[in-house]
Amino acid sequence: MTKDLTEGKPLTLIVKFSFSILLGLLFQQFYNIVDTAIVGRALGPEALAAVGCTGSVCFLLLGFCNGVSGGFTLPIAQKFGAKDFSLMRTYVWNAAFLCIIFSVVFTVGTAILCGPILVLMRTPERILNDSVSYLRIIFLGIPFLFLYNFIANLMRSLGDSKTPLYFLVASSILNILLDLFFIRVCSMGVAGAALATVISQALPGLVSLAFLLKNFSILKMSRKEKVIAKKHCFELCRFGIPMGLQYSITAIGSVILQSSVNGLGHYTVTAISAGMKINMLFASVFDSFGLTMATYGGQNTGAAKYDRLVHGVRDCMLISAVYSIVAFAAVFFFGKNFIYIFLKNPTEKILDEAYIFLLANFGFYITLAAVNIYRFMIQGMGFSAFSMFSGLAEMLARAAMGIFAVPLFGIYGAVFGSPAAWVLADCFLIPAFYHCVKKLKSAKRI
Repeated sequence: MTKDLTEGKPLTLIVKFSFSILLGLLFQQFYNIVDTAIVGRALGPEALAAVGCTGSVCFLLLGFCNGVSGGFTLPIAQKFGAKDFSLMRTYVWNAAFLCIIFSVVFTVGTAILCGPILVLMRTPERILNDSVSYLRIIFLGIPFLFLYNFIANLMRSLGDSKTPLYFLVASSILNILLDLFFIRVCSMGVAGAALATVISQALPGLVSLAFLLKNFSILKMSRKEKVIAKKHCFELCRFGIPMGLQYSITAIGSVILQSSVNGLGHYTVTAISAGMKINMLFASVFDSFGLTMATYGGQNTGAAKYDRLVHGVRDCMLISAVYSIVAFAAVFFFGKNFIYIFLKNPTEKILDEAYIFLLANFGFYITLAAVNIYRFMIQGMGFSAFSMFSGLAEMLARAAMGIFAVPLFGIYGAVFGSPAAWVLADCFLIPAFYHCVKKLKSAKRI
């Protein structure tokens, strides 16, 4: 059930490993599109806006949870690459303990604060109640989010990118069916969409845990390996917390930007919400490369094969450049047609503003590719703090666009918020990567 990424041609390994991840992400985005389409077409534009305007808050808080659980598995990948399997299992035990602690704290805190956060974001009054209802249910499902993501990231850290795909597909299908049941049959509105999301993470998360315990013999622990140690928890937090903060710091800028967008009215919120769903679908390719780089970087760093790190990044960027051109051509010619997936009769304003959003974002796709590839590689190499600084750069760029550009230029200021963030982050990440490689090589010589 495991895969060694320290041997073989980097390009071949990256393509094969990322393909399973990509299929899973595409299926997840397909679910997101269907989920959004059900909300938008069954409940109307205001319901779509109510769900859409919570996206930045979800990214802020759930992104931290995802980042922490993913960061916990990076030392595991390094020990796997170094063939130190006993210490690897001890890290798994301590990481599971930390996931439980973090999930309890975040569930209580976020469920209480979701209402005040949305009010501070100037969420339009006509969609505020639906937004709070949706967000509170999502936050109550944080323990299942931790379970689901930790198991998937743990499997990937051991070189298995296929099994998480199967559980992701099952989760997505379940979510769609539950959406239809809760919204169409039970008439639960946006709360039904949130409940469907939580249940579709809980059940596959529990099943994947049972599968992991049964099939990954490399994780079978002796009694002496089941020890909670401060030094191991500290090392896991050294990877996990900066990775989580990187997501949260990035999301603070998104929250500020979203707050400014909310001031433009619910039609603009609807347009950007629809455009964001399309963007997330196409950007799944870069997400899959990023997750691949984290495992690839972790295993090769553990094996002290540093030249392979540079080769892997170069091969990944080459593939991304070709894809970026194809993706931009697709939205240039068919961008407006995609909006009809979410709304039966979108207004001309919604169509035009969503199309502007797509052109602005897709035109800078190669910079988004670099953010994912270099950032996750740096994290896999063990320099999570460096990647956190790139999140700070993204936050500053989005915040500046929200505070200054949106009031001055309206929708045109809003759509360039993310591209500005990607460019600024790349200015830090690219030289930081080569600095980290140099630092690893110097430490090896010593």
